[in-house]
Amino acid sequence: MNALIVGFHMVPVRQRKIYSILLADDLTLVREGLAALCHAQPGFRVVGQCSEGAAALRLIEAKRPDIAVLDLNLGELHTLELARRVRDANVSTRIVVLSTRRDRKTVVEALRSGVNAFLLKSAPWNQLIEAFDQVLDGGVYISPELELNKIFNANGSGAADPLEELSAREHQVFSLLVEGVRAKEIATRLHLSPKTVDTYRASLMRKLDIHDVAGLVKFAIQRDLTSTV
Repeated sequence: MNALIVGFHMVPVRQRKIYSILLADDLTLVREGLAALCHAQPGFRVVGQCSEGAAALRLIEAKRPDIAVLDLNLGELHTLELARRVRDANVSTRIVVLSTRRDRKTVVEALRSGVNAFLLKSAPWNQLIEAFDQVLDGGVYISPELELNKIFNANGSGAADPLEELSAREHQVFSLLVEGVRAKEIATRLHLSPKTVDTYRASLMRKLDIHDVAGLVKFAIQRDLTSTV
């Protein structure tokens, strides 16, 4: 990276190049729309597309793109599990997650997993480019609508949020259950045994004081935690 002298300060300037992008979303129209937008933007080139988490991980390992744009709830391998593997393997690909979820717990768990940017699917196109620029410069980007002070200062009102009591794994299982994913598929996506998934399910239900999946779904709908895209 070069540096630009402004006054008496050295300001880093990212080298001009074509940055490679991988797109992963289970909706073909979403992927193709993102691809068209990326191709229309100078400096970015889409090098691969897929619809599942396991395929996305293989493409990241094979192509080492500069950026991977991933839907939060990819099938086969959960997106946050994918992010952890990329982080633990010291792969330099920056992970940009797209989601309809707005709750603090989801954003925090994404960042803990190694996600570099968390962007709402309702965001305008220019925010995605801002996210690209931010993560390529080594930063973290969160949609402005999510209000950073609320993300990083939990429970400012003093009211306890039961979601905060869930572990990272319990939160993943919760997120998939309320999207209608069955326990066997959750086990596959998270690379766990079905018995372990059942244990997490029982634990999170106890912490939330909810006794069945229907109750979990109602809880999620009341908090606007279910995906609409």
